[in-house]
Amino acid sequence: MTEARYSTEAVGLVLAALLSGPFGGAVAALLFPRVGVDGVVTLRLTIAALVLLAVCRPRVRGYRRADWLLIGGFGVALAGMNTLAYHAIARIPLGPVVMLEVLGPLVLSVLTARRAASWLWAGLAAGGVALLTGTGSDRLTPAGIGFAVAAGAVWAGYIMASARAGQRFPKADGLALAMIAAAVITLPLGAGTALVNPYVLAMGAAVALLSSALPYTLELLALRRMPTATFAVLMSLGPAVAAIAGYVVLHQQLTAVEGLAIALVIAANIGAVRTRPTE
Repeated sequence: MTEARYSTEAVGLVLAALLSGPFGGAVAALLFPRVGVDGVVTLRLTIAALVLLAVCRPRVRGYRRADWLLIGGFGVALAGMNTLAYHAIARIPLGPVVMLEVLGPLVLSVLTARRAASWLWAGLAAGGVALLTGTGSDRLTPAGIGFAVAAGAVWAGYIMASARAGQRFPKADGLALAMIAAAVITLPLGAGTALVNPYVLAMGAAVALLSSALPYTLELLALRRMPTATFAVLMSLGPAVAAIAGYVVLHQQLTAVEGLAIALVIAANIGAVRTRPTE
């Protein structure tokens, strides 16, 4: 199989993952009135954990205390990232939520690059945020913005924990174990009799598949076929895809100012990931 074909297939996998995650978030928003935000988070993480447990069958013996502490931190990051993001989606449109979320990985890229050019991209992203939050739109509540920014900060921690788990645990075992930990963490907050409703369970399974199992698998396959930098550039399109998902599923209109703000943050992310770190 030629390198060009591998590249084409890899791009298709990334685009599929890009579509899957935001549309899963939009479907999750449809469940908020029935079981609440925490209930949806619990459903997503619990079903995703069961799927990964069945597929990966992770080994639980032979690890050190430091390995289990890493899994615990990874699980906390997963639980926190999902909980904060869903609370943001419940308050403000999906496109701006994802735009504000990606600021966490962007800041991480700027700090790890340690180059003057990186601060240019940080400034461009700051301009997009200032444009978004300065419009005075009644759709962008302070609480929603705060939850989204906090989710982005935890996302940066998730990236670091995921990288370390990938080095210490074989295959996707680290992710599977961390997902189980995340499900256990959120269970006391979201457990309730409404979660056993057949419709809710079916929708929850769709959310878990679209938001967790499918995109994580597609991203893993894509990373085996393309450079990490190219992968990161493509993933930077997430806010735009989220805006489309919000429009299609939740009928959320995007204003011209919000669209421009999202475009600035996407450009900043692309520039940041293309700026090579100093040695």
